[in-house]
Amino acid sequence: MKNRELERLLWCVAFPGFGQFLNRKYFKGIVLLVLEFLINIRSSMNEVIIHSFRGDVEKAIQTTDFEWLMFYPCVYMFAIWDAYKDAGGGTPPLSFLPFVIAAFFGTIGVIYSTDVRIAGFLLGPVWLPLLSFFAGICIGKILQKLIKVEDPDKSSA
Repeated sequence: MKNRELERLLWCVAFPGFGQFLNRKYFKGIVLLVLEFLINIRSSMNEVIIHSFRGDVEKAIQTTDFEWLMFYPCVYMFAIWDAYKDAGGGTPPLSFLPFVIAAFFGTIGVIYSTDVRIAGFLLGPVWLPLLSFFAGICIGKILQKLIKVEDPDKSSA
């Protein structure tokens, strides 16, 4: 991964839309930024993050609007993928797959965040989706390597 791609990817990890601004994709950046604010406010995400970091997972669960929070993993991972792709990354076949699988797993993590315990600890609506993102990225990378896709640029030569 080149520095330019990594920079865009990491800015989107920090705040969806920022990578798009660096790529001069202003309309997409504004749309993603508005979606970030809308979902963040409607789901009470900042309060949920504060409660989760302080270890009060029950309070985090009570504070969360899950109907809104379920949108976040897909918007978040799409913003990261889009900034990375527009910066020149994502050229190998199926390079989108880790991002898509991570978005799916993150959403599943949100859904089960009120029930799943690991080593007796309830992880809640922040930690379980985050762990699910990492699992999704790993599984996506494995699938990317296992699925054989013919590169259209090489087949026409």
